[in-house]
Amino acid sequence: MKKVEAIIKPFKLDEVKDALVEIGIGGMTVTEVRGFGQQKGHTEIYRGTEYVIDFLPKVKIEVTVRDEDVEKVVQTIMKTAQTGRVGDGKIFIIPIEDVIRIRTGERGEQAI
Repeated sequence: MKKVEAIIKPFKLDEVKDALVEIGIGGMTVTEVRGFGQQKGHTEIYRGTEYVIDFLPKVKIEVTVRDEDVEKVVQTIMKTAQTGRVGDGKIFIIPIEDVIRIRTGERGEQAI
């Protein structure tokens, strides 16, 4: 099993969620996060004063899937979240040792 974490632009969340549900992903965790990479933030002027915005709003999607579904999930996120501009995000793939469903005690792939 693997956990796929994707950091994407917030306005792409609904589109990515719908695409993942369409390929059979039954659950995910979404967190509002802030960060920067190549974008390096930007400056904004508010009431005549310039402010540096270092951390930009992003959304982190976490999905735990079977090994054989990882590439399908990654390709779906890439295709759906991509705008072609700096700041589209990143995808991380992390090995998962075990999963336990608290309610039933099921373990492994049955608990996903």
